[in-house]
Amino acid sequence: MENVSKRYESPDGIVAALEGVDLSVGAGDFVSMVGPSGGGKTTLLRLIAGLETPSSGTVLVDGEPVTGTGPDRGLVFQDATLFPWRTVAENVRFALEVDDTEPERARHRVEDLLSMVGLADRADSYPDELSGGMRKRVGIARALAPDPDILLLDEPFSDLDVATRETLQADLLEIWNRLGKTIVLVTHTVGEAVRLSDAVAIVRGQPGRIETVVDVDVGRPRRRGADGYGEYVREIRTSIRGDHSTDGIANKLDHRPN
Repeated sequence: MENVSKRYESPDGIVAALEGVDLSVGAGDFVSMVGPSGGGKTTLLRLIAGLETPSSGTVLVDGEPVTGTGPDRGLVFQDATLFPWRTVAENVRFALEVDDTEPERARHRVEDLLSMVGLADRADSYPDELSGGMRKRVGIARALAPDPDILLLDEPFSDLDVATRETLQADLLEIWNRLGKTIVLVTHTVGEAVRLSDAVAIVRGQPGRIETVVDVDVGRPRRRGADGYGEYVREIRTSIRGDHSTDGIANKLDHRPN
């Protein structure tokens, strides 16, 4: 993202959601965006997905401007948004139907993905027969169906209980390690961002800006009691509140300017 701004028209005039955002995500990286509500994190994700266009600046994927949605980017919404009249397998297959994937190839792809997310035995179930965590798994499998290079997730685990959330975090890391996708996650939970990410982008202000990007230098798997984990969480939370900068762990963090 190069000097990206986003403005909306409202009855009271022009509202600036984002201003002067610069962010670079490397292929295969796992990056999270955290910050106060209303700071523009979801808007940033939608710009990468091609669901919205910047008012100024450029969003690039592999050096090419993003001009709309595409199979190279998969998006998982906060709400699973599954079709209630379609089975689990049919929901996952939907993205392949849009791309006119050959039926036999699509069937094998769906079977592989459902096995990967632990739902091979629920292929014929309907969404209302699934738990919240299972519906999230279906949403992830559907986003992965076209084999995108980039997986975008908008607070996918926010409405789950702690145990289910932690299980799905571990499963997401396993998928990332197995498939090597580039992942960009929006979350309000700093602990989740530190547990999962290579780097955490802190989005603050009105309009929203990326204040800093913190590289998380803690070995995986990461646990709450692991050396450095709690320090990252505390300092990132402090930075989000705007009390002071993250200089307290400057020897551990790489602060990259916009």
